[in-house]
Amino acid sequence: MEHLKEFASSSQSLKALFPEGGFALQGLSNLFGVPGIALAFYATAKKANKKKVLALIVPGVITAVLAGITEPFDYTFLFIAPVLFFVHAVLAAILATTSYALGVVGDMGGGLIEIITKNWIPMAANHWQIYVIQVGVGLAFILIYFLVFRFLILKFDFKTPGRADEEVTMFTKADYKEKKQEDGHEDDLYHDQALGFLEAFGGAENIENVNNCATRLRVSVKDENQVQNDDAFKAWGAHGVIRNNKYFQVIVGLNVPQVRESFDKLVEENEK
Repeated sequence: MEHLKEFASSSQSLKALFPEGGFALQGLSNLFGVPGIALAFYATAKKANKKKVLALIVPGVITAVLAGITEPFDYTFLFIAPVLFFVHAVLAAILATTSYALGVVGDMGGGLIEIITKNWIPMAANHWQIYVIQVGVGLAFILIYFLVFRFLILKFDFKTPGRADEEVTMFTKADYKEKKQEDGHEDDLYHDQALGFLEAFGGAENIENVNNCATRLRVSVKDENQVQNDDAFKAWGAHGVIRNNKYFQVIVGLNVPQVRESFDKLVEENEK
């Protein structure tokens, strides 16, 4: 964003100006992938359920395209057929790679609103040709997504919305987690790790606030003297601990969101 005016006023290719923008094209799958998936859901639904499916997927598509929020589709894949999530990831990577190879770069990690305001509007004067290419590739991938998902759904009889006898619905993260618990697949590793960290912090009654970043569990405590040494945290898988009076950062790794979720539950249970 600091270089936006510079890029917009230059006639040099965006790929030469901002090659790093090739790593921020994940929003393209929201814009062009999700509509193709939704069309496949509609096309493969039972005739009697098509209207219900349409009413269900249209709001989801609008939200995904405009804001980049794809949870109803993502967790429906994971709930019904995880292989579809894998296929979606592969197609999204091919879409981004193809777009980059043809010169499309930019800050396009979200939905259409972000893509328009950060890219299309400010850059259109000198770089409109790239966005024509982007839309052309995207429309082609809507068709590719549709054909691939329609084939897989019919070939393997995946019970996507409208194909099962049950109520026509899509699923959320909460539904997915509940299913894992019912199936007995809930992993206790994160719970145990969070419990170990909580004890090292002096127990739930010593916790003031909890947060996290990409790799670190950030905790503020009431009494830093109750917090144990680094070895107590490392014994539960921490890579290190950063201390600043009452504020601590436990370096956990990329699984920190799951650890933080278990940590929060343990603190809440103690408060009850």
